[in-house]
Amino acid sequence: MIQRNKTVIHSLETQDHSKCVDIFQRSDSTFGFEEFRRDIEDTSGWFPTGRYSNIVFSSAEAALEKAKDLVPWISKKETISHP
Repeated sequence: MIQRNKTVIHSLETQDHSKCVDIFQRSDSTFGFEEFRRDIEDTSGWFPTGRYSNIVFSSAEAALEKAKDLVPWISKKETISHP
């Protein structure tokens, strides 16, 4: 789903598994997110739909907060848990 210079650190998915949002860290230590969709019957994989991946954030939490504002299916209660 994400280009190689990005590491997914948190992923959210709809209950029907047709959409997801990845919160990622770039190689320059900035963060971002992207929304994807897939058709269950299509084995081609996930396709970006939100065009959000170029927005730059200083933290994963800030990226998630913006994702919650822009992607209506994400719960406002969603958080990123750190190990």
